[in-house]
Amino acid sequence: MVRDDGGRDDGARDDGARDDGARDDGARDARTALARVRTPEDALALFDALPAVEVDDVLGSWCGATVGTGHPLDGLLELYGWHGKRFDSADVVHPLVFADARGRFAVDPALVPLRLLVRLSGPLHDERVAGVLRGARRLRATRRPRARLRTVRHRGVETATMTYDALAVDDHFRALGDDALLGVMDARGLDRPFVFSLHRESGGAPQD
Repeated sequence: MVRDDGGRDDGARDDGARDDGARDDGARDARTALARVRTPEDALALFDALPAVEVDDVLGSWCGATVGTGHPLDGLLELYGWHGKRFDSADVVHPLVFADARGRFAVDPALVPLRLLVRLSGPLHDERVAGVLRGARRLRATRRPRARLRTVRHRGVETATMTYDALAVDDHFRALGDDALLGVMDARGLDRPFVFSLHRESGGAPQD
């Protein structure tokens, strides 16, 4: 074996490169599959095929996006300036981070009536309505954490899950790659899951 200056042999270096390549290929395959999702069944099939994640893997700041499945909430959060989620620790979680011209801020989800949003999703998707209501977002801003991260068994697999403090809602996560997650929101009273993706970023603590 020929050793490099760091004392690691070429075979070990090749094994590491192969592992990195396999991870990159897996992430690309997952993103390709994500782009093909059209229905709740598509999304759940992809979710079930992805690996679980540990709580520590989720810590940090994430930019979010709806995965379109025909759910009434598809695209609604983005219309109102949803930015993503922030996980400072397992017990300090900001589940709804929004952004406006002044910066990012966390919103208290207890003040966001989920069932009413679903029922009124049609008019709420109207840009004229959204333009009026966006100005009220900071009235619901908070600095306090409003959710926690725990490992929960969902669809037969134990994985990191965000549990809201004041709502009967769990967001379950699977890995789309090293820096991306697929989330499935399981909420009492909703007959199908809301699906979204998260992509890791740096910085950007919520402010009010």
